Amino acid sequence: MSGFGRGGRGAALLKLLEEPRRPGQQNDNFTQSTNGANGHSKPESTKSKGRGLMLAALGEQLKQDSNGNTRRNPSPEIKESRVPERHSPSSSMTPDTSVTDKMTKLHLQKDKKIGVYGQKVNLSSNYVRLQCDTSAVYQYAVSYEPQIDSRNMRAHLLYQHNDVIGSVRAFDGATLYLPVKVRSQSFQSIRPTDKSDVTVTINLVKELAPEACVSVYNVIFRRIMDKLKLKQVGRHYFDPSRSVEVPQHKLQIWPGYITAIQHYDGGLMLQTDISHKVLCYETILDSMSSIIQRNRQNFRDICTRELIGCIVLTRYNNKTYRIDDIAWDKNPQCKFTLHNGQETSFVDYYRRAYNKEIRDLNQPLLISRPKKKDRNRQGTNEGQEEVICLVPELSFRTGLTDAMRADFRVMKDLATHTRITPNQRHYGLKQFVERLYSSPEILEELQKWNIILDKNPIMLEGRCLGQEKIHVRGRTLLPQIADWGREVCREKVISAVDLTDWVVVFTRRDAQKTTDYIQMMFQVTRQMGINISDPVRLELQDDRTESYLRVIRDAINPRLQLVVIIFPTSRDDRYNAVKKLCCHESAVPSQVIIAKTISQANKLRSVVQKIALQINCKLGGELWSLDIPPKNLMVVGIDVYHDSPRGKKSIGAFVASTNRTLTRWYSRVCFQLPGQELIDGLRVCFIAAIKKYSEVNHCLPEKIIIFRDGVGDGQLGMVADYEQKQLSASFASFGADYNPSLAIVVVQKRINTRILAADHKGQMNNPASGVIVDHSITRRDCYDFFLVSQHVRQGTLTPTHYVVVHDTTGWIPDHMQRLAYKLTHLYYNWPGTVRVPAPCQYAHKLAYLVGQNIQREPHLSLSDKLFFL
Repeated sequence: MSGFGRGGRGAALLKLLEEPRRPGQQNDNFTQSTNGANGHSKPESTKSKGRGLMLAALGEQLKQDSNGNTRRNPSPEIKESRVPERHSPSSSMTPDTSVTDKMTKLHLQKDKKIGVYGQKVNLSSNYVRLQCDTSAVYQYAVSYEPQIDSRNMRAHLLYQHNDVIGSVRAFDGATLYLPVKVRSQSFQSIRPTDKSDVTVTINLVKELAPEACVSVYNVIFRRIMDKLKLKQVGRHYFDPSRSVEVPQHKLQIWPGYITAIQHYDGGLMLQTDISHKVLCYETILDSMSSIIQRNRQNFRDICTRELIGCIVLTRYNNKTYRIDDIAWDKNPQCKFTLHNGQETSFVDYYRRAYNKEIRDLNQPLLISRPKKKDRNRQGTNEGQEEVICLVPELSFRTGLTDAMRADFRVMKDLATHTRITPNQRHYGLKQFVERLYSSPEILEELQKWNIILDKNPIMLEGRCLGQEKIHVRGRTLLPQIADWGREVCREKVISAVDLTDWVVVFTRRDAQKTTDYIQMMFQVTRQMGINISDPVRLELQDDRTESYLRVIRDAINPRLQLVVIIFPTSRDDRYNAVKKLCCHESAVPSQVIIAKTISQANKLRSVVQKIALQINCKLGGELWSLDIPPKNLMVVGIDVYHDSPRGKKSIGAFVASTNRTLTRWYSRVCFQLPGQELIDGLRVCFIAAIKKYSEVNHCLPEKIIIFRDGVGDGQLGMVADYEQKQLSASFASFGADYNPSLAIVVVQKRINTRILAADHKGQMNNPASGVIVDHSITRRDCYDFFLVSQHVRQGTLTPTHYVVVHDTTGWIPDHMQRLAYKLTHLYYNWPGTVRVPAPCQYAHKLAYLVGQNIQREPHLSLSDKLFFL
């Protein structure tokens, strides 16, 4: 019972007494024998259940209300590594409530948000407590007469009156923040350009509590990073003076820091992490010259394909831009108009403004179109499109190309500089804080605002959920680490699909490798309990794409189960054509193998084992399972693939479970407009998934948990409101009485939070798989938690952030956390745990395959198979 309703306590109590309890009705407790970290099952706490629990909660509320207490507990500031109490979500929301209020109520209106299951572990994180002793910060609106457009000029005119506003201030061009209160008044300033008088007026808007001034603190800290002589590149700060050269790959690495101040459940804290920026020695002009040397005929198309979407750095101002187009009809000798109306060429402008001489006068220009938020920040008029022209000779590529990421040697050499152990990361954070305290100038800046920073990262207490039991046919595994690849290859899979009608397509030079592969398939599938027959071998005389397509089309028939294609080399165009034929036109599962992967005899067995498992999944088989206590549960994963740099549509992938053990899945995709994140076609996919669940189970799901990937912080409210309404409206298609409980959980893996495990000697290591943190570093206005699910042997792992934006299930936090952890074990493309729940990873694979390779909707007859693995 998430709330006591609008009818008062009497109506709620009457409902509880009159409503019969169904046999087996419960809170979906995860009561199966799941081993804890110590190898023994942890007993559930002896609490009242069912109607008794609701009556006890009602009595407690009546007792609190009679004493004049409210149900909302403030989030205490954690001074020790103890778990504070915090509230979790409920579904009782009035229709006129805003999205932010809904998410706040989601946080406040339940017993607790913090779970209790698991063994306690000592942890540390990359957060540093921050205290501000200022009683208040005062916000002023600043206006100018006549109007001044330039932000720098606004600041110059305002700072002429430091005798009134003081030297301690934060000003963004329109709003002034002061730690002391001054009266609203007007000043006369002199504009230096024409010596004219300008009236500056400041009006007190409101008094802000320290916790409401997060943006002010971040502005102050950006000023501190400048005092450390760090250079801002994008949103973060880096130190070019400590750069590391990687000359064999023409790369340069800048070390730096990611910083952000926010109010968390443990109080106001500075989040900081060590980061690296990879830069290329070569300019964009050098890259274009190399392309021209390789291919003079269609070099423009190749340049457009390889460069559009890249992020470049202009070192003369340390700013980053995204390449949106290439202006082949322009060059540095072209002229443009300055803000003062004067015309000048790019050559003259860079010579006068940055003392840069442009050597190649015939090179084309790069076009960058700022995003809407950047145009608003710069004061661009609405409706006016701003275009930034960049000179390739002065632009350096940042990050890595796809070719570099695919090169093992490049990644290995970079990892020696960027891969940091947990101990090194923890020490680096402490050194960063010491660096702040060792600077008198920075100390003075902090003291002006009465800001006190702890000298050590936060220490906190977490919980380890322990190992999960992995069920294969006739046996249960209990792996000590989150990897059971060796065991699953030796045991029989829980659902095997016999392979009787299949073909293998290969070229003549790969004939022997094909024979070795087929022989090994017979050996490894016997152990897995999979029966296979001899395939039809189709040998090609050449490796042209047309030859592959012709032979596969001729071989396809209604009985064909699988097409195995062995490519001599990796080529995207050939792969795309084959996948488009098999997934869209003909609807037959396919397995592509690069000949190099099956060329080494000593590794052939392990490679073929993985291929055999993958093929069984593509045919509809199941490999392993876990204990999933809730009945009539459907789990959904949603992700989005964007290809906005090339102007193509975005693809939303929807994957839903169709059986009780969450081992069979139904998938659909929908296409979106370029750059759109939220899925408009979500309702169609959702209705189709519920129908499929009903066909398989002969009943409708009673609980639906949706794990939504690919959502940033700014879109949490939209998911909680827009997508939730689409989903809830779908229930009416199955009858007016059908209203299952629904939870939407946003999964965020691109985060800067780090969680480290502290041993008894004070050394830091990566935490074990199954570690949960749901307090202190979580957000005070959200129902969220951090989960470490993967096992990492090198570097420092990054946890996954789960934010429950909508919940009507009535589950306690332990249930949601443990379900998320169980689902990380069910991704069949990896015999171990992954960073996100399996349906999210399946949705990611499906969205990427459709967006990158097929670019069309897959055939519906494949929707109940994992054909996209």
